[in-house]
Amino acid sequence: MIPRHQTVLFVILLLASVIMGAVLWNQLRRAHERLLRGQDAAPTQAPLVAPAEQATLMVANDADNSIDSRILTLPLPENPEARARAVLGKLLDLYAAPDATHPVPGGASSVAQVFLVPIADDTGKASPTAPHLAVVNLTSAFAAGHPSGLQAETLTVLSICATLNANMPSVTQVRFLVDGQSRATLAGHADLTRTYPAVETAPQP
Repeated sequence: MIPRHQTVLFVILLLASVIMGAVLWNQLRRAHERLLRGQDAAPTQAPLVAPAEQATLMVANDADNSIDSRILTLPLPENPEARARAVLGKLLDLYAAPDATHPVPGGASSVAQVFLVPIADDTGKASPTAPHLAVVNLTSAFAAGHPSGLQAETLTVLSICATLNANMPSVTQVRFLVDGQSRATLAGHADLTRTYPAVETAPQP
């Protein structure tokens, strides 16, 4: 025979559990509804806008097989890798424009990522002031759409290298990837397996 006080306590605990379960289920349902409606209790923050700065773009010209500097004012992030990507994106936007001196489709979205890697000295250590290797990760769509030909491909590669060095002098070497993978050539000619000196601004004879 169960004592009366234990029976009363059991009933009270059971009712409390049912009530707490109902409250919890209701809160979960309301949270789910807010999620579906896209409502957020936190205040919406405006996206950060990078300050405008001068950037030097080394722009290729197919007419005379040259690379010339062009200074533009661009919004440039503080993060070095994001800054490098923004500068190269503008360079490729120029190449995708109807009046481009070096027509290449794709534009800024063709630069997936830029990584900056400190170059170690002879002792195997990289100091804070060490030069950097820039690894430029292009998209496969850019490589597939790039005009094939030694001159056209070389001008693209060298103008990217020179643009990086003009805006980030610590970048002294450049490597290229396509969709994060090594690739033999850009579009059948320009070698993407080698490391390019960033200061090289003209095709070699």
